[in-house]
Amino acid sequence: MQFVSIVPVIIIALSTLGSNDQEQAKIPDGISIAFKAGNAAELSKYMNSTVGLLLLDKEDFYKKNVAEAILKDFFNTCQTKDFIIRHQGAKSDAQYAIGILKTEKGDFRVYFLLKKVGPDLLIHQIRIETENGK
Repeated sequence: MQFVSIVPVIIIALSTLGSNDQEQAKIPDGISIAFKAGNAAELSKYMNSTVGLLLLDKEDFYKKNVAEAILKDFFNTCQTKDFIIRHQGAKSDAQYAIGILKTEKGDFRVYFLLKKVGPDLLIHQIRIETENGK
């Protein structure tokens, strides 16, 4: 009898733990909105002062304003239609997300890494690759 009464308590405790982990791994909505809109200026609000950027044929660490200009060119060339986060998670003081950016020129896989800088969670790396990885 005791086993039956404790099972709901364990299930509730485990589900609460799982939901807390998911809440901690939540990527700020503004990032998804900026990708969906193809808005580099809005996306830059979430960037660290230096960002690792891999964008098709460009790969380097860039100052925030240069990364914004590169992304703006990309968004002008590839008009966005939608952005969907497929997976997100957290590890120690970092969070990441993997998503699909749908554009008029095809779909792109997007990966970004965020780390805490003071009280803020800022983008430290963005990778945008074609769906087939080329």
